[in-house]
Amino acid sequence: MGCALDAILPQQCFACGAGSGGGVLCDDCRAELPGRGRARCPVCAIEQPEGLVCGACIITPPPFGASRAALDYAFPADRMVQALKYAHRLSLSRLFVELMAAEPCPQADLVVPMPLHPARLRLRGFNQAAELARPLAAAWGIPLRLDGIVRDLDTHPQAALPWKARAGNVRGAFRVRGSVEGLRVVVVDDVMTTGATLDALAGCLLSAGAASVSAVVLARTP
Repeated sequence: MGCALDAILPQQCFACGAGSGGGVLCDDCRAELPGRGRARCPVCAIEQPEGLVCGACIITPPPFGASRAALDYAFPADRMVQALKYAHRLSLSRLFVELMAAEPCPQADLVVPMPLHPARLRLRGFNQAAELARPLAAAWGIPLRLDGIVRDLDTHPQAALPWKARAGNVRGAFRVRGSVEGLRVVVVDDVMTTGATLDALAGCLLSAGAASVSAVVLARTP
């Protein structure tokens, strides 16, 4: 049935506009996704030769112990993320989940999505991190808690702020609901830029008794 529909309603590649059959991207653009398979720091997921811990994480280790990113946040991944979040292109989430699930399964006891403030959730209509976390948790066989973290502060968008202002912007933004005592928690999100938001959430989880915090994201800002 799918092949018949593809023939009747051929899809165009999101990146180049060429025919892509039933996929979001054509084979060529998919093969050239930015940062795919690149060696990264195992802590902050920034590109790092041979996959060694980067100097910044050695000097100032973040509260989270590990993170993984499937791609770099560059074209066309950046436009695809924006299309999911702001144009409701939910079909893109299937490709994102596929790319993220190709990363090694995290050693964790609980999956939580990066939460949105209720006002932003009402405005957008969905939490893109939750759309990624649901199928990933099922693929990993790890319990999912969608309401385990509350975002109490409706902070300014991190992308609109200077890097040095981002940590202060999200300080005290999160609250843990329910017990995470002794649990290894993995946070799922779409993009990590400076890591300030993940820092704040990880610190909140650790203060609530979590044994460790890690993250799996679709894309990392180079």
